[in-house]
Amino acid sequence: MAYAPGVTPAKWAGIWAERMPGVPLALVAVPAADVVEQLRGAGADAGFVRLPVERDGLSVIPLYVETTVVVVPKDHAVTAADEVTVADLADDEVFHPLDDTLEWTVRPGLPAFERPPTTADAIRLVAAGTGLLVVPQSLARLHHRRDLTYRPVPDAPQSQVALAWPTDRTTDLVEDFIGIVRGRTANSSRGRAPASPPEKPAQKPAQRSAQRSAQKPAHRSSQRQARKPQGGSGRGSAPSGRGKSGKKGRRSR
Repeated sequence: MAYAPGVTPAKWAGIWAERMPGVPLALVAVPAADVVEQLRGAGADAGFVRLPVERDGLSVIPLYVETTVVVVPKDHAVTAADEVTVADLADDEVFHPLDDTLEWTVRPGLPAFERPPTTADAIRLVAAGTGLLVVPQSLARLHHRRDLTYRPVPDAPQSQVALAWPTDRTTDLVEDFIGIVRGRTANSSRGRAPASPPEKPAQKPAQRSAQRSAQKPAHRSSQRQARKPQGGSGRGSAPSGRGKSGKKGRRSR
């Protein structure tokens, strides 16, 4: 799994380790511009990229948009505000490294003498007090220094993180990882509709009648007879003291 700097896939990797303990997941940090190359060259099964990217042959799932911030020395005037605008940076020298992840129509601030090769190089220049840097917040945190701080820039371009993989290599394992990133549970069927149970054939009236008859309790008449009291104590028995004819004998005088 390749990922661009600033992206933190540890949460998803942890869930993968719990659900798929027999399939190790290797995380490889590569420059943001090289993630797609890793995917096309089979250097990774999937990767976290920063949009936009060339999507030819790739499947892409946008995940989240990051806040953009300006990185400044702690004693800079910008720190007096909770957030700043691009116009507030007009009089400052702003670095635009060659690995800049933001899509600028017009770059803010005064142009620097040269473009630093990487964001890490630009951070060192900011710490030296020679300029400012506008980056996604995750990169400001990644390159955190005690002598630097940052403030949000709401009207600046934003970076969007996405999960990408070669479409023709969409394996079951890739589908499993997609499910984890999308928050599916372990019992989920990867979004596939579960098979419906076969419908029972409609029963004919005669079959329904026979089925109802079969469900009725059997031998009701014999059960009633079994409940009748036996012997001479019942209502139907002949009273004691009567003869065979059932009539009571007379006394002779």
